[in-house]
Amino acid sequence: MNSTTDPGITVSYLISAVLFILALRGLSHPETARRGNLLGMAGMAIAILATLDHPGMLLGGAAVIILGIVIGGAVGAIVARRVNMTALPQLVAAFHSLVGLAAVFVAASALNAPQSFGIGTPGHLRLESLIEMSVGLAIGSITFTGAVIAFAKLQALMSGSPIIFPGQHKLNLGIGILILALVVMFVISGGSQTLFWIVAALSLAIGVLLIIPIGGADMPVVISMLNSYSGWAAAGIGFTIGNVALIVTGALVGSSGAILSYIMCKGMNRSIINVLLGGFGTDSGAAALVGATGDKSVKSGSAEDAAFIMSNASKVIVVPGYGMAVAQAQHAVREMAELLKKEGVEVKYAIHPVAGRMPGHMNVLLAEAQVPYDEVFELETINNEFSTTDVVYVIGANDVTNPAAKTNPASAIYGMPILEVDKAKTVLFVKRSMASGYAGVDNELFFRDNTMMLFGDAKKMTEEIVQALSK
Repeated sequence: MNSTTDPGITVSYLISAVLFILALRGLSHPETARRGNLLGMAGMAIAILATLDHPGMLLGGAAVIILGIVIGGAVGAIVARRVNMTALPQLVAAFHSLVGLAAVFVAASALNAPQSFGIGTPGHLRLESLIEMSVGLAIGSITFTGAVIAFAKLQALMSGSPIIFPGQHKLNLGIGILILALVVMFVISGGSQTLFWIVAALSLAIGVLLIIPIGGADMPVVISMLNSYSGWAAAGIGFTIGNVALIVTGALVGSSGAILSYIMCKGMNRSIINVLLGGFGTDSGAAALVGATGDKSVKSGSAEDAAFIMSNASKVIVVPGYGMAVAQAQHAVREMAELLKKEGVEVKYAIHPVAGRMPGHMNVLLAEAQVPYDEVFELETINNEFSTTDVVYVIGANDVTNPAAKTNPASAIYGMPILEVDKAKTVLFVKRSMASGYAGVDNELFFRDNTMMLFGDAKKMTEEIVQALSK
């Protein structure tokens, strides 16, 4: 299946690669995202047709590939139609796990039938192919189990809190060194089946160990990091079997995921190493504020109070978070904003780069509710507007608005860029209770004089505000 043997197939793969690049460009903005999706679909269709055009494919493999496409496409269509927007992060994690597992399967196929890929014979594979195969195998295995753990945490099938035990980092380091040593032995052996599966098993294990100590607040970084891993795994396998489409698309996914991980970490003022070595949610960080705020009182209000305050404002900024996603309150929020705009109130939306459980989570939800794109702003753009804003409506966001990130050096989130909502004249904070966010840190904002807590379900509270504004 080496694409370099047929110029026509190589050109088709290059066309697919160009379409994938254009798709990524389109997906960078909500207004062009639909076109980006269509370009990506076209690129994948061309790549599939080119694969089916390989010499000898129609004699045996084409039927299996077509059957896989039909079954996978049917499952994908059903899942896409049924999944809730709130479940998108775990769905993405599940997709990443499948990409990692596919890389493992392709590596195993190349090892057992190297002559089919033009990389040698069993036990006598080309040196470069063995190295590339090892990279794809190890990263693919890590991606598979790491993504499964991320899915389990996001789906609440296991605790979302960091799972830490003594000697954890030393164990990870030891397994990592052992994997490298075994990869070298595997390459020297010419393709030992035993060493191949030992590397796979250890890589599967370290995938679990790398993700379990990461808490819920760091999940956006985990999702983008796993996205990057899946890309590099595909690229490694692409080099192994000489498939241009896999090489280019794998590199695109790997590099874009790495850049996105960097952006996410920058949004939290953290390094990727810091995330991998523990994440938010440590007991010491959570304890830093409990004593300081536990004896303070808060000011609470009703939906009618909130409606009165916002209807008399000239400017309102809505700050959505994961609580809005859980309650599926985005449509009610848009309805509330439309009523306010009819009263002459300027309404904007402020998005923190790590709000929610995955990059762009809030943007997707607002787009689903048909919120105008020109009303949605990122942190860097809108932060200087809070000081001139009458009302900020915080719905389900917590850690990304916590002033402790700026004022308390002992806090686990100290140094993380936040949406400076505390500078607004009035902050309306929708929350079910006084519980801390995913970082395990109490929010100082709850106790500020300019904050009014609106206790209750985010969707129900917003709908009650809508009713009050409609009177």
